[in-house]
Amino acid sequence: MKVLKFGGTSVGTPENIQHIYEIVNNNTPKIVVLSAMSGSTNSLVKLSQAILEQQPQEAQKIAKALFLKQLQITAALLTDKKRIENLNKFSETLYKELLFYIESINDNRFKILAQGERFSTYLVHQFLEEKGIKTALISALDFMRIDKNNEPDMFYIRQNLRRLLSESPQKTVYITQGFICRNHQGGVANLDRGGSDYSATLIGAALYAEEVQIWTDIDGFHNNDPRYINNTYPLANLSYNEAAELAYFGAKILHPQTILPVKDLKIPVRLKNTQDAQANGTLITHETTTNGIKAIAAKDGITAIKIKSERMLLAYGFLKKVFEIFEKYQTAIDMITTSEIAISLTIDNPIHLAEITKELQKFASVEIEQEKSIICLVGNEIIHHPDTPQLFKILNDVNIRMIAYGGSNNNISLLVNTQDKISTLNLLNNYVFRLEERLV
Repeated sequence: MKVLKFGGTSVGTPENIQHIYEIVNNNTPKIVVLSAMSGSTNSLVKLSQAILEQQPQEAQKIAKALFLKQLQITAALLTDKKRIENLNKFSETLYKELLFYIESINDNRFKILAQGERFSTYLVHQFLEEKGIKTALISALDFMRIDKNNEPDMFYIRQNLRRLLSESPQKTVYITQGFICRNHQGGVANLDRGGSDYSATLIGAALYAEEVQIWTDIDGFHNNDPRYINNTYPLANLSYNEAAELAYFGAKILHPQTILPVKDLKIPVRLKNTQDAQANGTLITHETTTNGIKAIAAKDGITAIKIKSERMLLAYGFLKKVFEIFEKYQTAIDMITTSEIAISLTIDNPIHLAEITKELQKFASVEIEQEKSIICLVGNEIIHHPDTPQLFKILNDVNIRMIAYGGSNNNISLLVNTQDKISTLNLLNNYVFRLEERLV
């Protein structure tokens, strides 16, 4: 069995949902994992925020707009009157639930955010049934669960998913929601933004799937960011480690945690383009192909923190004390470099920056630099490639704040000002890929 995940753009228009039908209509058993329609989750986040800010009229406005959008796509996609009626009633039920949450004084943000996936799966289920495909709609809330540490409960997922599948053995396509799950107490939770990819590989791992396919609006990982660089091209093959590095450091096509569930099981992950199903896409496996730099990605929203303490830096336990502060506030560190009297590190989540700074200042001076970007060069064994050091010739043209070299054999990271990101990506693109013979 294969697992196919379709992202928000793939379920965002009637035309794209038609592409889903064409892709899954081949009489082979599969599980289809769906995101919410593009824009829906953003609207639900705004609705939840409006409730927290005690702006009920704004929240009601957002809920009404989402309801009308659902009615519109239903009318455009389906032709069977009974199915349209059923789907409209379902949309109305979701709308009334949102109105109830707006009036409620309880924190219902996880239930609110789950509404997008609930609608998209019911919509596609009804459409595929209308087209003659035998489908079963399985609620992710009946099998997807995280434990008290917010980690997937794989035993629970495997046992309950297999039970649910066995209840509908005659079906060809099983449809479920990505992103949403339950917590260890049974309440509604989620796997964070972009978590539908993660849902798909968790399902793939639970079933020892033949392959997990991630369908989106681009034909695989590109060698550079096509939003900023012209004439990029998709990569045919990547290893799990290479793909994980690219996903973490800014390649938006894949959720950073996606690779983890399938890596040890050696289940392939294939990235495909919903609007060009014949394109090869990118195949991610345990195998490595060529060495050297394969791709470049960039991650924005980075904060650099310089911690300086001439008195304590060389003292035993200083680094431990620093790291314990970041652990206390559950703030991950991306890059770190040290000198004789200072530590420089970066974070991508500044929500606790003020508290972290206050605690660090008890024993060190602290300098904060924001509006930074990490540019990541990825490829198998790139730090050992004989031509890789020549990349640092670009230091003459770019103001680089930090370099992480050697922490991973597959990754070199550069910290630059965000305003210099695009020019740096172009310089690297010209050096690595237009003068490719240097690095082959």
